[in-house]
Amino acid sequence: MATVKPDLSVVLLCYRSEDAISLYVEELKACLTKLNIEWEIILIGNYIAGSNDRTPEIAKEIAALDPRIKALTKEKKGMMGWDMKCGFEKSLGEIIAVTDGDGQFPLSDIGRVYKKLIDENLDMVKTYRIKREDGWYRKTLSTVYNIIFHVFFPGVSCHDVNSKPKIFKADVLRKFDLLSTDWFIDAEIIIKARRFNIKFAEIPTQFKALDSRGSFVKPGAIIEFIMNMIKFRLREFRYFFRK
Repeated sequence: MATVKPDLSVVLLCYRSEDAISLYVEELKACLTKLNIEWEIILIGNYIAGSNDRTPEIAKEIAALDPRIKALTKEKKGMMGWDMKCGFEKSLGEIIAVTDGDGQFPLSDIGRVYKKLIDENLDMVKTYRIKREDGWYRKTLSTVYNIIFHVFFPGVSCHDVNSKPKIFKADVLRKFDLLSTDWFIDAEIIIKARRFNIKFAEIPTQFKALDSRGSFVKPGAIIEFIMNMIKFRLREFRYFFRK
């Protein structure tokens, strides 16, 4: 029997989420069912070789119970950007969303960004965080990131570069041809949205604390972020100069 092409693919980034994935998947399935569309969930359970991360096995077990769920469990060749791109490549939906699978962003936001994109015929929708419960360290890093981003890319209508979920029409996402394999991929998405002048909007959300583990984002990420900014700023100059 031929499978139905999904209207929406949701890429759920589950790195080191382990047992919590089951709860997140059930919550996400309930949200997607309310949309009354065909959907698929892609669990990204990629792992670092030699780690004791049980996420890949748990993701496979969940996927085995529902044909609408896929599990990608490869040895990592990059960080979040690499994981995200793996999920995008396997997505079959006409619309593709991505969010974190650690419970900090409300999964109900998937329905909100989807409806916004459909109702207003937009190319991309994302959230921005109006309330954060993750402490001064992450708030400070985020503030610094966003200030630096707008220094390098003034005029971009984006409150919060790293906020999720992000949702796109699939053809628009393919046009971006994303390169980043690290944390910079969120910024690259906004840069490419600016380059192609797509129809883009943001909606507010709340960001929860994460008590089960520490942050993956270290202070050195600011330096890495600035270096990536310089690199992508030069690429944008070359792109528009060639045009």
